[in-house]
Amino acid sequence: MRDILDQLDHWYAENTPFALATVVSTWSSAPRTVGASMAVSESGEVVGSVSGGCVEGAVYELARDVLATGRPILQRYGVADSDAFEVGLTCGGTLEIYVELVDHDTFPEFPAVVAAHRDRDPVVTATVTAGPGQVGRRVVVVGDHVTGDIDHGRFRDAVVEAAQGLLAHGANGSLRLGAGGERRMVDTSVFVESFAPAPEMIVFGAIDFAAAVVRIGKFLGYHVTVCDARPVFATRARFADADEVVVEWPHRYLEHRQIDSRAVLCVLTHDPKFDLPLLQVALKSPAAFIGAMGSRRTHEDRMRRLLEAGITAAELERLSSPVGLDLGGRTPEETAVSIAAEIIARTWGGTGQPLKQTTDAIHRQSLVGAPL
Repeated sequence: MRDILDQLDHWYAENTPFALATVVSTWSSAPRTVGASMAVSESGEVVGSVSGGCVEGAVYELARDVLATGRPILQRYGVADSDAFEVGLTCGGTLEIYVELVDHDTFPEFPAVVAAHRDRDPVVTATVTAGPGQVGRRVVVVGDHVTGDIDHGRFRDAVVEAAQGLLAHGANGSLRLGAGGERRMVDTSVFVESFAPAPEMIVFGAIDFAAAVVRIGKFLGYHVTVCDARPVFATRARFADADEVVVEWPHRYLEHRQIDSRAVLCVLTHDPKFDLPLLQVALKSPAAFIGAMGSRRTHEDRMRRLLEAGITAAELERLSSPVGLDLGGRTPEETAVSIAAEIIARTWGGTGQPLKQTTDAIHRQSLVGAPL
């Protein structure tokens, strides 16, 4: 739902009911991940996607039914039978989609979800999608504040506990709980959707290549900050797409920032007086990805100086330098694609090879924490 939240907020503010279809479970090579959403407004307008096109038409009809009746639907889609023209997935996977009506009566907590997300406050929703009772009911957890209409008791307590656990990992998922909250594969299904703050990308060095990296970082869903010690270059006018533009010595800025294990650090300064002290701080941080731009000669000199400064060989292994995959690009935009490609490959465990030369599964589990 995160990707379409702005449009949903607009409909909700205008008191326009909509049907929200969400992927709550997947198996094998499903085309979209758990949490992917598509919404259909009362007027028939559509935003989002649940399958990349395979079953959107069928889900649209389900959404229209939900808008007409107000009753939620849980639907599973598997492999299509092309001979019978059956609606299904051509990729060979299976996915389960939950479709619900959203309006001021069915989801009064929706504005709180939107507000928390925009304020970068962690928030999680847990919705009953199947079972003997309470289907369609939910709880919303923002910090220690819990709201919602799931009946109070051990079941609700178990749902809240599980939702907080998934939120701590920035994960979505479906639970199967017993009537008393027992963890067993029977009874009631609950879909948990986490809205952890967007992962951070910090771009050091306010150069022309940085502007392109900022744009692609925003496209990938990162909260992007540009940092440079030179006020004449680190300006909002030059980096209009960035969430933040900071004038500060890079290493000092990073020393005073709390970053998590999803953060991406891109060092584009090309200047030893900036990037050497910065990398000494960065390589001791929990950041998921640390990349530094430069030529082969710059790289060799940088590695030598970092070793002399006390950075260990194991810490240096974390550094992607020169940053980016070998795509043969030249322009700032092509270079940004190269850098983004390496970040994506590291995030999901990709090889960087053409898919036709690989035999592994196309979709992998995250290794270092992808944007949510």
